[in-house]
Amino acid sequence: MDRDGGVLDGFHLGYVPPGVGDEVSDFSSEWEDVALTSRFWERRTADGHRVDLRVHVLRGPRLTDLDAVRDFLAAYLERDPAQWRLTEFPHEDGSGLTDDTQAFWLVEPGVAVTVLTIPEFADALAATALAVRAAP
Repeated sequence: MDRDGGVLDGFHLGYVPPGVGDEVSDFSSEWEDVALTSRFWERRTADGHRVDLRVHVLRGPRLTDLDAVRDFLAAYLERDPAQWRLTEFPHEDGSGLTDDTQAFWLVEPGVAVTVLTIPEFADALAATALAVRAAP
């Protein structure tokens, strides 16, 4: 059975892959003048907890285009931009980029969304990200 992820900061999260943990938490934070509203799905493991899926809505004036979103996420996630292999990710709400476990796109200047998962759920990344849409 497909799971709906509800609404997060103006976006409907229309699909949560089967097997993703049932413990759901929402957080709000700010980093480098970008506000992040986040929802995490996690599950208990023998070693504690593991986050299976994260969705972040990013809002900030520095998010002017897709390159600016990529640069922000590279710094925020501590990724080496030269080593980060990304391919185009066409989303109905705007142009985006993806790798094996993350997809992100610019909805409009100042607003972006990113979906991150773990390798176990990488096959469902595109379907999960494409099901994130601006809520009516």
